[in-house]
Amino acid sequence: MDVNGVGWLAAIIIGGFAGWLAEQFMKSNMGVFMNIILGIIGAVVLNAILAAIGVSLGAGWIAYLITGFIGACILIAIGRMVRR
Repeated sequence: MDVNGVGWLAAIIIGGFAGWLAEQFMKSNMGVFMNIILGIIGAVVLNAILAAIGVSLGAGWIAYLITGFIGACILIAIGRMVRR
């Protein structure tokens, strides 16, 4: 079984990297576990949103990294809005 063209182990690794990149970009302070969660959930949520409007970034690890990064940034921004 794969997630957006990558296997589960690759999804965890790429999701963690995407979450870490989002953490650095958004200047937030999360842990490694939250980076992985944000990267994976961000990629899944953004893929669902893009699919609903008929847009696809493709499959594979680069597309997963891009969607994970953007999705994690969105989740961090939403988390900040909720906390305030």
